[in-house]
Amino acid sequence: MIEDGLRLSAYIGERDRVGGRLLADVLIDLYARQEVRTSILLRGSEGFGIKHRLHTERLLTLSEDLPLLAIALDTPERIGAIVDEVRAVTRQGTITLERARLLTGASRHAELSPGSDAAKLTIYVGRQERVAGRPAHVAVVDSLHRHGVAGASVLLVLDGITHGVRRRGRFFATNAGVPLMIQSVGEVAAITTALGEIATMLSEPAMTLERVRVCKRDGALLAEPLQPPAADVAGLAYWQKLVIYTSERTRYKAVDAVERQPLHSALVARLRREGAAGATALRGQWGYHGAHRPHGELFWSLRRHVPVLTLLLDTPANALRWFAIIDEMTSESGLVTSEIVPALRAAGSGIEHGGLELAARHGLSPG
Repeated sequence: MIEDGLRLSAYIGERDRVGGRLLADVLIDLYARQEVRTSILLRGSEGFGIKHRLHTERLLTLSEDLPLLAIALDTPERIGAIVDEVRAVTRQGTITLERARLLTGASRHAELSPGSDAAKLTIYVGRQERVAGRPAHVAVVDSLHRHGVAGASVLLVLDGITHGVRRRGRFFATNAGVPLMIQSVGEVAAITTALGEIATMLSEPAMTLERVRVCKRDGALLAEPLQPPAADVAGLAYWQKLVIYTSERTRYKAVDAVERQPLHSALVARLRREGAAGATALRGQWGYHGAHRPHGELFWSLRRHVPVLTLLLDTPANALRWFAIIDEMTSESGLVTSEIVPALRAAGSGIEHGGLELAARHGLSPG
């Protein structure tokens, strides 16, 4: 079955509280109470927001309030019914609304808007789910790689809901039902072909499909970011999301730096220094991008070799400036994509930008 859907994403801090409780718990409890079809909670490895305070697990003094990303996914009607409550409890941080196609059951084909050349396919599977005796996430990533999809990253979920059932990760447990999120990007033809195979591999696949533009791959510039107008005819703003897919092992050395550092860390630091509105880095546990084979962290490895996604949100005009920096810093490696965000609200320190009323569908938007 294929349905129109909305993804509600809240970029918050690990220590953010409301009513004496952690905001992350409040949000996931809200999604569970409202029986949202799918929700997940992800922890970032570093990032900054509207207050421009850097938080990173690399430094003990800055690791006490790491970024979190809480996502809820359902029909427009179901997400619309919870937006006001989410906005009320999320007094600081960034909230976005994005359109997506919801694919359930044995969905093998889904159409995007005319002219689509690339797509983002996101799949949710259980941590211990198996396909022919292999971990489901490994089998899915292998299928994506085999069909020529440009990149895929598996992200570990801390807490979440799949098919309306709450699955919370616990330290002393197998966490068999706790979901993993597999995010992949590639040409529409490759995604469609892989989707046909993946839909038959999984018993109850929950998937979404969205349109994106692939701007860079393995250091090569393929296209400029999408450039919608600043606002629709009703004055509602469009926003831009840039995602940079790299590896933990990918290094970058700034001109004034003493040594090379992880590319995603260098990106976050540079964007913060230049005044970007915010950026969040999410570390995966398995995946690939570009010409690399699927890889992940192994217990005998001395260095992490896992995928990292760095997300940046801003106005389309500002995003062009940040893309110039990203283009410079990914001259040798990395996969970079561009997406249109039809609604965004950022708040903190008494400042609030944007709103959560959806801008009109644009020719570059999914569907």
